[in-house]
Amino acid sequence: MPTSVPIPGPVPVYEDYTRCVHCGLCLNACPTYRLWNLEADSPRGRIHQMFHVFQSQPASLAQPEIQLSDTFVDHIDKCLDCRACETACPSGVEYGKLVEHARARIARDYPRSWFARAARDYFFREFLSAPHHIEDAARVLRLYQRSGLQTIARGIGILNLLGFAEREHLLPRIDDEFFFTHLGETFPAIGTRRTRVAFFIGCIANVTFSDLNEATVRVLTANGCEVIIPKEQTCCGALSAHSGYREAARDLARKNLSAFSLNEFDAIITNAAGCGSTLKEYDHLFSSDEPEFAHAQAFAAKTRDVTEFLAALGLTAKLHPLRHRVTYQDSCHLLHGQKIREAPRTLLRAIPNLDFVELPYSEICCGSAGIYNVTQTETSIQLLAEKMRHAQSTGAQTIVTANPGCLLQLRAGAALHHTNQNVLHVAELVDRALAPS
Repeated sequence: MPTSVPIPGPVPVYEDYTRCVHCGLCLNACPTYRLWNLEADSPRGRIHQMFHVFQSQPASLAQPEIQLSDTFVDHIDKCLDCRACETACPSGVEYGKLVEHARARIARDYPRSWFARAARDYFFREFLSAPHHIEDAARVLRLYQRSGLQTIARGIGILNLLGFAEREHLLPRIDDEFFFTHLGETFPAIGTRRTRVAFFIGCIANVTFSDLNEATVRVLTANGCEVIIPKEQTCCGALSAHSGYREAARDLARKNLSAFSLNEFDAIITNAAGCGSTLKEYDHLFSSDEPEFAHAQAFAAKTRDVTEFLAALGLTAKLHPLRHRVTYQDSCHLLHGQKIREAPRTLLRAIPNLDFVELPYSEICCGSAGIYNVTQTETSIQLLAEKMRHAQSTGAQTIVTANPGCLLQLRAGAALHHTNQNVLHVAELVDRALAPS
């Protein structure tokens, strides 16, 4: 049911929609259009729908509420928000801004089932904002994975019966030790300190990618970075913002703005492309007349992806040869959201003897897209199958990427398609190449 709360933050205006000139250059970049060849599931098609739904009706709650059709919501839900269309667009359409506003209107006004609304409200408003909820859920999932229950559930076919088989294959393996224990710690630079950085460690990554976070710290410190892990940091808010829960995202942003003392370090480093894209756009969550806006701008200006930061800083640590073939999958929110393409490749090429081969259609989404592989599993699996076909064509033993969500998706793809390929983050591969001291 509609609430009495307006959509927070900047609202798209007429010019934001009409900047799209319907040239069609976005079509081949859009994963869903490539799958179905349907105009309504293309960027310009979705913009056309959004314009006629939202610009034909006032956004103010003082006016009668719009009626959102099931068809409209379905087309918006099927968008991955990968923002590949932004890279392709010659007119500078900010598609991510438009689709996130549409989802905020849907979250507020569209009458989903009671269960769907309750589940979304809990996940985006409660679960992501509380580390203890994440840790508790992770312990339960770890028990399921380690106790033999997972093997039994797969063996007797109950997951197929319940319709969870594909989603269950996408579950991450829970870590033995959680990275949350390092909150508040400082890691000194090895050798001469070149810079001082704060490490944004994320939320769910702390129970599923502790090894990645540890590798990131090792690579940074080995290259002269003192690394601080601010204690009070929390989820970046990306999943909430992308799903239309803007007030929840704003609350998380406020906590992080308070947790990071910007004058104490030179940069905020993240190893998650999805997090980084949102952190760099924190000012998009607040209107220019709100008190958080200027602070959010300063925060965004200091945020760097770890590959971006290290490529600019320059590697000083000695790397030893890695004699195998790798390919690189562009993470959507690094390439299309942050416009970073060369930095990860620069780091890979710095590793001696590494046989780096480009991945065909690397810029097309792997199907992870936040929670897309949970909410739109069938489409996600279709996109993943195509991605794994291209990955196999490279002959690479290892697929490298720059976002935890992509890591999960590609690892699931390697298992489902029996490619026998390893999947690593760029920072993990650089960490493996660090010469022993």
